[in-house]
Amino acid sequence: MVDTITIRPTTQHDLGAVDALLAASYPALLKRDYAPSVLVTALPLISRANPALLRSGTYFIAEDAEGQALAAGGWTRSAPQGGVGLPEIGHVRHVATHPSHLRKGLAQAIVTRVLADALAAGVERMICQSTQTAVPFYKAMGFRVRGEILIALRPGITFPAVEMERAL
Repeated sequence: MVDTITIRPTTQHDLGAVDALLAASYPALLKRDYAPSVLVTALPLISRANPALLRSGTYFIAEDAEGQALAAGGWTRSAPQGGVGLPEIGHVRHVATHPSHLRKGLAQAIVTRVLADALAAGVERMICQSTQTAVPFYKAMGFRVRGEILIALRPGITFPAVEMERAL
């Protein structure tokens, strides 16, 4: 892991940094598992930070000593596509690592923080809508596959993903 990283909750002021992180991460990391025809429609929609998520207090950013965004991710009680969820269920949200900082333990540190934060808030089980690319990572973090899903990004635009879950 990078020696001098800070993991902290995001604020609305992190929008540009998280947008840049997602825009660098998703195109580079997803191209090996998704067809170009899927990515051309999905990337403009999934590579944008959600301002409400950044203000939630449950979305985190990992930064180096210079304040560069290296990884991010969080959780909510509501599902990614909206709706009120059960209080004992949480949802992992928008975890990404900058491609130049992979395999340094940053995503693991973010998800570990997410799981601890959710547990402290009374969550008993976490659900994750993983990209096909991230399934091995989430398995290593104790998640199990529930099944393949299609996420509706906009009318007529879907994104293949894998729903996973883990008890806390």
